Amino acid sequence: MDPDVIPLYKGVNECKIGTGGTQDDTKTLIMDGTDDTYVDQNDFGSNFIRMRLTDGVRELQTVIRDKSTPRNDFIFYADRLIRLVVEEGLNKLPYRKCDVVTPTGQVYEGLRYEKGNCGVSIVRSGEAMEQGLRDCCRSIRIGKILIQSDDDTHDARVVYANLPKDINQRKVLLMYPIMCTGNTVAKALEILQMNNVKEENIILLNLFCTPQSANQLVTKFPGMTILTTEVHPVAPGHFGQKYFGTD
Repeated sequence: MDPDVIPLYKGVNECKIGTGGTQDDTKTLIMDGTDDTYVDQNDFGSNFIRMRLTDGVRELQTVIRDKSTPRNDFIFYADRLIRLVVEEGLNKLPYRKCDVVTPTGQVYEGLRYEKGNCGVSIVRSGEAMEQGLRDCCRSIRIGKILIQSDDDTHDARVVYANLPKDINQRKVLLMYPIMCTGNTVAKALEILQMNNVKEENIILLNLFCTPQSANQLVTKFPGMTILTTEVHPVAPGHFGQKYFGTD
């Protein structure tokens, strides 16, 4: 079950997902002998973007994964990583050229966002990313989708959706930080498609995902852009519980 859907799972800190069960798929996950971490060798296409792994990003990922991290520190470091992903996601939105006059009277050739963008968070863990988006875009509209996942079958169903009425005319920043199977995000994308949102107008903002979830989404929704910081067979499934203090 994807983390942080309703009802919440109990007693699981991390979710470990394979790549599909075939021997060839398993070989695409190799061990990096320098630090004993998995390195993903899959190519998920040009619309799947992994942020450049700097030492700073790796530190943020490490603190978030560390079970001994106090909740206050967890939130602080998670918000920092979220902000990086949001800023990178904003770079994928359309801009237009504009000229402004500086205090010295000079004309500066700059850029402004095109109007018509919105955010959509997948409740509950996706709500952790809302403030990061608002910090960058103060007046942006944000919709919500609540999805329930079956404990046994992992099938997802929509419980609630509140979206801008003109969402089909907007670029959509879909927010969900942790993906294990990809089922929850896939169901949310079906809702967006039912509201006539084109795949190419959707940018998924994600922190951690497994190869299985990445493969499912790029296969079902090849036109969507996915932005993440890490692809790893073990996703930090405790994220939502620790962020909101329900662990």
